[in-house]
Formats: sequence, C-alpha cells, structure tokens
Amino acid sequence: MKILLVDDETELTDPLSKVLAHEGYQVDIAYNGRDGSELARKNNYDLLILDWMLPEKSGLEICQEVRARFLTTPVLFLTAKDTIDDRVLGLDAGADDYIVKPFELRELLARVRALLRRVPHPEQNKLKVADLELDLENQSAYRGGTIINLSQKELELLTFLMRHPGQLLTHEEIYNYLWQHEGKPSSNVLAALMRLLRRKIEVKNQPTLIHTVYGKGYRFGIFDN
Repeated sequence: MKILLVDDETELTDPLSKVLAHEGYQVDIAYNGRDGSELARKNNYDLLILDWMLPEKSGLEICQEVRARFLTTPVLFLTAKDTIDDRVLGLDAGADDYIVKPFELRELLARVRALLRRVPHPEQNKLKVADLELDLENQSAYRGGTIINLSQKELELLTFLMRHPGQLLTHEEIYNYLWQHEGKPSSNVLAALMRLLRRKIEVKNQPTLIHTVYGKGYRFGIFDN
C-alpha cells in the first residue's frame, strides 16, 4: 500500500513516516502543499495523509483537487483545527477522516488501517471500454492486448474520457481537468492533444471511440449510427 504524507512539521513527519514504513507501507513525503499537490497529481496513492495548514497550498486545497479529478483515494487530515466548523469544512471538501494533533500513534495507525480497508480491489483500478483497457495503477493502456505508449497528458485525457463513457464532456470541463494547476492553453492545444490520442488508440477495422460533438466537446464510447 502506498501512502502520501504531507506535513511541514519535520519533527512529526520524519518519525511518522518511519513508523508507517515499519508497518509495511510505502511512504512518500512532502513538506509543503505545492510539492504534495504535485505528488498527488503524478502518482497513484492508496491513502493521503494531509496536514491542514501547509506552506504554499493548504491540505484542504489538495483534497479538493483530488476530488475534482474524480479520484476516491481516502484522505486523512492531521490538524490542530478542532472546531465543529473546521471538521465540517474538511469533510465537505472530501476528507474521509480527521484526527486532531496531538494524537496517539496507535489511534492514527488504526485509522490508517480502517481507511485502507476501503481501497478498491485491483480490478477496480482498471477501466475498460470495448477492447480498450486502462490500468490506472500502472498507468498503461492496451487495445486488443497491445500496449499503447502515451504521454502524461494523453494518459490524463484518456483517464478522464474513460471515467465518463457516453457522456458529453465539454471543452471547458476537459480544460479544467487537464490544466487546473496551470495556465489555460490556447483552444488549439486540446484539439491537437485529442488528435494525438486518437492516432494512438484508434485501430483499423475497430469501432471509433472518440467522437467529436461539434461546437460542444467530445463523447467517448461506441454508439449506434
């Protein structure tokens, strides 16, 4: 199981990461919100442990970003904030659990185990539409059993499309998903990225999967004419 721990208090983070590693977990650490956000975006984790108050970007913002990407990764907040309003705010942002500093290590480990029991089975980390498969854990795609080499942005785009088969995904929705942390590119960038993805996943004599809805966006899947 892979855990991301984001907390700027090194006197807490370093020993806690060692305890978690001793328990058999693989742990990545970030000491500020910007680095934590980047790690959460680039990697697949089974659990995020986030401090609420972080330099550069709060744990609350990281949690909101994760949920905006339609990920169900469990999120546990570590925080000194202990009012009811704070707890409600955290839970509404998408957190699964909340533990107030200072805390007992045994309680934290018990909460970690409880949250990890909710992690989907490996087969639920795989998306399939027709003969196209996407392995989210290994970040690899296959069509007809043949691996498809994708760039990071192509992989993110395909993930978004395959999570919403049959739905009209507007240009704005796709832009917000792919470039939520970056400056919005020109309108030609999305069209170019979609063309590149089409070339890689479309196979001769097989059904077309990416369909343009002119003036609106795209649909993904197989549809009757």
